[in-house]
Amino acid sequence: MKRVKCPKCDQYVVFDETKYEEGQSLVFECEYCKKEFGIRIGKSRLANRHEEKELDEEAYSQDYGYIVVIENRFAYKQVIPLDLGENEFGRYVKGTNINKPIDTRDPSIDTFHCVITVKKNKLGQLKYILRDAPSDTGTFHMNEILRNVDRVILQDGSIITIGATTLILRTAKSE
Repeated sequence: MKRVKCPKCDQYVVFDETKYEEGQSLVFECEYCKKEFGIRIGKSRLANRHEEKELDEEAYSQDYGYIVVIENRFAYKQVIPLDLGENEFGRYVKGTNINKPIDTRDPSIDTFHCVITVKKNKLGQLKYILRDAPSDTGTFHMNEILRNVDRVILQDGSIITIGATTLILRTAKSE
């Protein structure tokens, strides 16, 4: 199965490439915005964003840590590096103003769903704090729902669930 991104709304259209020959032209209608667009089956000149790309988790382990988005029926595996300060997570939509968008088709993830704050404590050690944005479907930490006023301190390997998508925190490695 292959995915093609709609040029108007950035949502994906999925199709079975084995039913078509190289050089054949196809026309799709986006199920979200109803835009019609065409593609030609063949070798891509650009590297595929998700399918063939090797995700190097270790590249982010020295900075401030990272979030691993577990692959599911809505999204491919993603590695999202964390920054010092507030890391705002949500579903990527064209024009989204959050700083850590997740490329997913999961409708149960809000465009601004939760925040992971990375800061240093008095000893200079990194501290990871999770809170809900607030979101419509809630943010779960280790299968416990967070209320809007809750703040949870995260550890390496903490499991966060937003919508139908699971995130795993990988903290920065100490030197």
